[in-house]
Amino acid sequence: MQRLYEDHAYSDAPLSGCLWTADAAPARAAFDGPQSTEVAVIGGGFTGLSAALHLAEAGTEVTLLEARHIGWGASGRNGGFCCLGGGMISNPQLARRFGPEAPAIYRAAEKAAVALVAERLARHGIDAETHSEGETLLAHTPRHMAALRRELPHVAEVYGVTPQLHEPADLAGLGITGPFHGGMTIPLGFALNPRKYVNGLAGAAEAAGARLHDASPVTAITQGDGFTLTTPKGPLKAKRLILATNGYSSDDIPGWLRARYMPLQSNILATRPLTEAELSAQGWTSRQMAYDTRRLLHYFRLLPDNRFLFGMRGGTFTTPRANAQFRCKIEADCDAMFPAWAQVERPHFWSGLVCLARNRTPFVGPIPEMPGAFAGLAFHGNGVAMGSYAGRLLADLVRDKQPDAPYPAAFATPPRRFPLGRHRRALLALATGVMSLLDR
Repeated sequence: MQRLYEDHAYSDAPLSGCLWTADAAPARAAFDGPQSTEVAVIGGGFTGLSAALHLAEAGTEVTLLEARHIGWGASGRNGGFCCLGGGMISNPQLARRFGPEAPAIYRAAEKAAVALVAERLARHGIDAETHSEGETLLAHTPRHMAALRRELPHVAEVYGVTPQLHEPADLAGLGITGPFHGGMTIPLGFALNPRKYVNGLAGAAEAAGARLHDASPVTAITQGDGFTLTTPKGPLKAKRLILATNGYSSDDIPGWLRARYMPLQSNILATRPLTEAELSAQGWTSRQMAYDTRRLLHYFRLLPDNRFLFGMRGGTFTTPRANAQFRCKIEADCDAMFPAWAQVERPHFWSGLVCLARNRTPFVGPIPEMPGAFAGLAFHGNGVAMGSYAGRLLADLVRDKQPDAPYPAAFATPPRRFPLGRHRRALLALATGVMSLLDR
């Protein structure tokens, strides 16, 4: 496999301190071939499981292969923000590239993605510890607060909701304190335990008839009469194929992926449960999921058991030493923003890979030059909702069915290659350096 980061990134080490590991899924048997199936899915995260669930519910034979175990990748180790997003593209950019109606369709897809997760939780009785009434964006400078004021009517227009602006003096009364200059709450989305959600998806897919396999890495894909997937215990032949590996993809499986995706490390820490006195000392008592206006954003929320989760993007190396250095960085940022908790123990620290695309939008569609193969990737750190939604769209597309949910033209546009090929990670160091300067 031709992966972009050091081997450490693809080992269990970055996951060892993850808060969600207590909710690990039961082990499933490895694939044992040779076998055949109508649709093969590679990847056992939100996208692959969502596709498998929809396909099985539609009566389509589907077999899912996961290299490690269900939910091992980003889907089982993220911050649990089910919210708007999935791309990094503005409405003017969408209109220029895809026409005047494109922004409305794209934003409708974002809303539909959040609604899909909520519907799944309710329909399948998945207790994912949900909380938070929408998402709160906090301005880290007065200039960014002014931008939020200007943005407020546009948010209302494109999403059809009434966002709430918070002046600096309002924050303490909301149980939100820190070095913030105000904020805005968009009443769409909620927080959850991602591992419990992914486990619930897996259970629902199996109940519907999907076959799910752990410890079944695909080491080669051969085209012929359909697809032959090579695994350690024999081949799987499939008429159709869905690739759902996102930031844990390989440049050669299939070769079309080479340089079309950019993994970026995201790092999270979590405290022990805080006492009421400690919450009062800092003044943060809100259950809102929140993030700041930095380009290299911080994201944070108070969990149902009073642990505080704090995450940050960045880090272009994934060696043990580099991860330790980034832990020092994220600890320092957390201390600066929430000084009353500087001495509180933080027993949990972990990291994983989100996925970016040069197009700045997700890709959900057919793989060029591979008839019958489809892919969903590049959710730009918002895969809880958008990854789930991508799987729902892929389940239609792989059956030659036009999706009956919003399917933006931007999603169907194959991602362009990044410059520098297998050395493209160097671009991240440059980009994150520039963004750090702009965040001041």
